[in-house]
Amino acid sequence: MPTDLMGASAPPDTPRSNVRNVNVVAIALTAALVTLQLVGLAMLERSHAYAMHPSVPLEPAVCTESADVPVSQIPYD
Repeated sequence: MPTDLMGASAPPDTPRSNVRNVNVVAIALTAALVTLQLVGLAMLERSHAYAMHPSVPLEPAVCTESADVPVSQIPYD
């Protein structure tokens, strides 16, 4: 009779393996989400880096019109 009580009180193996499977799936999903966030952050940083640098170098505009405006000289000490 005591052997029946001990066998009834022992938890079955299936819930433990189910919990382990759930933990493995949760860890895998968390790792996948972190990886996607890092890839997205890298893409965002890269797009901002390209946005800061103009694709065409800026050149001073050439003025074709000549305007004769008298310029007064400022005396320096």
